[in-house]
Amino acid sequence: MTIGLGHYLALGAALFLIGLFGALTRRNVIGILMSIELMFNAANINLAAFNRYLHPGGVAGMTVALFVITVAAAEVVVGLALVLAIYRNAG
Repeated sequence: MTIGLGHYLALGAALFLIGLFGALTRRNVIGILMSIELMFNAANINLAAFNRYLHPGGVAGMTVALFVITVAAAEVVVGLALVLAIYRNAG
């Protein structure tokens, strides 16, 4: 049995739905940020899978995935800075 495109898309969809459920049900900021990161990773899996199966020699999907990882890292930094600012003002 070989792993095909459908398997990767199912994995990406499952991860995205878990992240969406977590983002909609969490009350704390850290949990919401972790859920958003999970959704970003699901999108990266789909980008890498489509790149592999549609353009095996191309790097466009990998480049977009790298850009998404960079944006996710910046989002974490901004989110944690907001949490620290709120904690310092509330304390």
